[in-house]
Amino acid sequence: MSFLEMLYFIIPSAILYATPLIFTAIGGVFSERSGVVNIGLEGLMIVGAFVGIFVNLEYASQLGSATVWVAMLAAVVIGGIFSLLHAVAAISFRADQTVSGVAINLLGLAVTVFLVKMIYDKGQTDMIEQPIRRFAVPYLEDIPFFGPLLFHNVYSTSILAFAVAIGAWFIIYKTPFGLRLRSVGEHPMAADTMGVKVNKMRYIAVVISGALGGLGGAVYAQTITSNFSHATIAGQGFMALAAMIFGKWHPIGALGAALFFGLAQTLSIAGNQIPYVQDIPAVYLQILPYVLTIFALAGFIGKANAPKASGQPYIKGKR
Repeated sequence: MSFLEMLYFIIPSAILYATPLIFTAIGGVFSERSGVVNIGLEGLMIVGAFVGIFVNLEYASQLGSATVWVAMLAAVVIGGIFSLLHAVAAISFRADQTVSGVAINLLGLAVTVFLVKMIYDKGQTDMIEQPIRRFAVPYLEDIPFFGPLLFHNVYSTSILAFAVAIGAWFIIYKTPFGLRLRSVGEHPMAADTMGVKVNKMRYIAVVISGALGGLGGAVYAQTITSNFSHATIAGQGFMALAAMIFGKWHPIGALGAALFFGLAQTLSIAGNQIPYVQDIPAVYLQILPYVLTIFALAGFIGKANAPKASGQPYIKGKR
């Protein structure tokens, strides 16, 4: 395998594995920019993955090629609804946001595994017949070098992920809504004084986080695993959380960090097909994404500045 062929293999695969992380990490950006810490991204991805696979299995015969889009839409809706548990606990009841997020992770896994057992009477679902498929972008695939690299084996969800990242940047930094969102995460009392409804903005941000986390889970399940079990989402939510921090709570930064972790996952899963990398013991490649996650957090968490009111419940009239 030549160096060019290796690039043609690694880059599309890295984008594939990064796509669910992009959705979920940007969802985390919305929540944490509003001042609500969301450790529950893993649980939200699990719920989204289950909903995506369930809808795909149950309605593929009626919906055909539209199944994956309906499944992703269902995951967005259910993910948003499920995130309300975290929003109510953290915002209305002012519970510890870290504890609430951990509870979301545990509850998401427990509920979905229970439902799989109840519905399918086994520990995992069947394989779906309508996964998200690759396609080639006409004309662009013929561009020398960049065509085979970026436009030959493309997932529509990857294009959507880049569009969501750019859209999130525009919404957060270029719109009145984004200004209010950032204000309640930096100085909620000042925002309240200016007429911004702090808790309402935080609820909206957490629901957006849940919707994008659910979407990330559905995309992962329908492109990579093609079924659902207790091990379908195994740390991807925490990688998305690390990507959000690594990207300094910025949508474009989170996009870049997610691509970095996507590359790490590619090396861990497909490393035995890559020259030189295949000589590295498999166990080292398998732990690579998690080791890089730890190093990224250890190296950057002290340098990145979280929103000043992050993790602090807001009580009207109190500093």
